[in-house]
Formats: sequence, structure tokens, C-alpha cells
Amino acid sequence: MNKRRWLALGLLCWAAAQAPAQVNAPAAASAPRGALSGALPDAPSAAPSAAPAPTSAPAAEAAAPASLSLSARKVYEQARSQLVQIRTVLKGRSSQTSVGSGFFVTRDGLIVTNFHVISEAALKPERHDLVYVTADGREAPVQILQIDVLNDLALLKAGDAGTRSFDALTFRPEANALSQGERIYSLGNPLDVGFAVMEGNFNGLVRRSFYPQIFFGGALSGGMSGGPALDQEGAVIGVNVARRVDGEQVSFLVPAAFASALLLRGRDAEPIKTPAYDTVAAQLTTHQEAMTARFVQQGWKPATHPKYQVPVPPDVFMRCWGSSEPSRTGGLDVERSDCVMDTRIFVGDYTTGALALRHESYDGAKLGPLRFAARHSQSFRNESFNRLGPQHQTKPQCREDYVDRGGLPLRAVVCMRAYKKLPQLYDVSVLVATLDQTQAGVQGRFDAQGVSFANALRLSRHYLEAFAWAR
Repeated sequence: MNKRRWLALGLLCWAAAQAPAQVNAPAAASAPRGALSGALPDAPSAAPSAAPAPTSAPAAEAAAPASLSLSARKVYEQARSQLVQIRTVLKGRSSQTSVGSGFFVTRDGLIVTNFHVISEAALKPERHDLVYVTADGREAPVQILQIDVLNDLALLKAGDAGTRSFDALTFRPEANALSQGERIYSLGNPLDVGFAVMEGNFNGLVRRSFYPQIFFGGALSGGMSGGPALDQEGAVIGVNVARRVDGEQVSFLVPAAFASALLLRGRDAEPIKTPAYDTVAAQLTTHQEAMTARFVQQGWKPATHPKYQVPVPPDVFMRCWGSSEPSRTGGLDVERSDCVMDTRIFVGDYTTGALALRHESYDGAKLGPLRFAARHSQSFRNESFNRLGPQHQTKPQCREDYVDRGGLPLRAVVCMRAYKKLPQLYDVSVLVATLDQTQAGVQGRFDAQGVSFANALRLSRHYLEAFAWAR
């Protein structure tokens, strides 16, 4: 690709970067929205972990199910005093907007939970407070000391820490690895009905997860997010975080090592009292640097199309699926490939920090050149660049150009949107269509969420340069 083409794309990205990343006034409080596909359901609008806030919360603790093993009963009874429910409440009112779980990790009142459980209070502290509630009904306020949005963790401190000591769970040593199939026990307060324990199995680490997660072969429900997962000796091996909604007993835990590291990092920190967007943006900046480097380094799969080299990533931290749609009426035959990351970073009202690729191969030999051209261009125009609303991002800034890749003519569109509350981070989308055939062709799309200006340009170039004639 010649320098003039890259100068044009560079000017496009520069124009998008000029959109101010100002901090807007927070919107009205609402239940947090979904963080991951298949995350633990939340209150009315389905967040990754918290449970709905019923009109009257049950006061009595639910008994452990009769089918539990003796080991599960023992683990639950030993850990019962260290478990808490974390409630997000409207400031100055007792109304709760979401609930999750947590657990004490020090005798001086430090608590570990998920970031998405406390995200409303972290990002909108002028509207929300946090309280913890124990299994026996004791309640007190909590403060946020540290957050880790990349691993969906938060470290809290009990507001009554100066007046009492607490029972605390311990972390299983990282060197003492679990064996495949070993029994583990997830604890929390599912659906705000009472504290409970769920038995399951350790199934190693999740494949294709950008950050390590444990595959827990057991049931997790909304409201259990942030609760501990324990081994048979009662040591913490992970933190409940999500489940797949399209399968049975396919759940996920954050490894205990990340919670232990957060404790070491944040135990002496001052409480976070202002909106934590700067902290979130700094952690996302670290994430997008690692994501971009790994994506570029891994290269592309060979032989993805009989006529062209079409960019399809290897199955390292992305999952790819294909489909074929032959026309039943003598029209357009379509083959499609979609590649997405399973990992997305929850940052409050939306997720970010992910990559996605798609390409569609069209065969319009049955249509003829004119009808194929109309259908082909219509598909290109139907693409949208409005993933998030105007309260979260600026309007798309786009540029269209024609690119020559070694004699292969391409039509390319690059669009960027700036985040309003996450300074210097952008979404970038690249659309590509081959132009060398009158009755067939390929269209591709690449999306990167939450990347810097420099990496938006780097990723766009990496994607465009992958198109070529098949060798």
C-alpha cells in the first residue's frame, strides 16, 4: 500500500481523535447492564452478576440443599461467617439497585467481590452507596479501596472495621495446583434468596480466554457473583464471575491469584471517593496494548478463500464460526465467517476491550452483473457504527478510499468513535470489499473496541494488508 493511502487513513484517525473526551454528568441510576455474553443475570436489565432486587428481600437465610454431600456441608458451615452479600443502594435511601456476593479476606475487614457488583458505586458515587450484610443479618457500609476491571475484581473495606475483628478466608497457595475433576464449592447468595453452596468440579482453565479463568463444572446463579469458590479444605481457589446461558453447569471463576494480588496492592490504599473512570481508563490502556500486540503477533490462518487471502485469525484467544447460505431462488450464494473474543471488559453501562472480525463471500453468477452489483453494494451500506449511544461516545468519523493490494482493488471505509468518559480510547471499524469481479466478491469487517489512537491505526493497517491474491 502506498504512502498516500496511509496518509489518508492517518488523517481520518487524526480527525476522530480531535473529538473531546469530556466527562458528562452521569445518567439516572439503573440496574447495571450485561457485561458478557452468558454472564450471570442481574436485575431487570441483566447485568453480569447481581441478582434482581425484589420488593421485599427475604430476611431468613436459605438452608443448604438436602442433596449436598457431607464435604459441601462442612465447607459451608466453616465459611458461613466469612460470607457477605454486597448491596448497592441509592444514596440517602434504603432502596437497593443490585446485589452480589463477597467474602472477608483479612481480620481487619477487607472484602473481595467482583467489580461489576460494585460498578454503580465506583462510577457514580454521588448516587450510590454500598453496604454488606452477613448471613446472620449484620449490616454495615463498605468503601472501595481498589478495583481490577481486567479481571472483574474489587477490594472493599467494611465500615465497622475499627470496632470489631472478622473471620477471614485464606487463599490456596498457587503452587498447590488443583487436579482435573477435583471437587470445589461455590458460595454466595443466589437471586437474593439466601446464602447457599453449590458443588461442582474443577475443569482446568478456559480455552481462548484472554485472561485466565477457571472452568467450573457447576451451577452459578445471579447474585452469586463475587462469592468465593473453595476447595475441600475451605481455601479460596477462585471468585465466582459468570456462567454460560446456552449450556448447563458451564460456569467461570477468576483464579484466586488475581484476588490475592489485588489484596496486596490495595490493602493500604485510600478509599475511592470520586468516579473511578480515570482508573478504569488506565487499566483499559494497559489491556489494549497487550491485546494489540498479541493479535498482530499471531498472524493469520492460511488458505481462507480459493481466490483471495482473507484475514482470519488462528484460534488462540478468538473463536471462529462459519456458515453457508446457498440461495434457494437462484439468487446470491453467501458463505460467512465470524471471529470474536470470548473476553470482554465490563466498565459499567457497557463492555469494551474486544476484537471481532467477519467476512462474507458472495457468488452472484445466477444474478448477472447488474443485479449482483446492486445486492453487493446494498450489503456494504447496511453496516452500522453505532454500538453505543451518544451519552458514551462521539459521532462516528469515517473516511472511504480505494486501496490497491498488489493489483487487487479494494474499497475501504475506516470509522472511529471516541469514548466520552474514557480519555484517549476509541472504537475503530474497518469495512473492506473486493472490486475485481463483476459477479462475485468478498466483504470483510474488523472491529476493535477501546484502543488508543496509535493502535487503532496499527490494527487497521494490519487488517487491510492481510487482503491479497491467493498464493
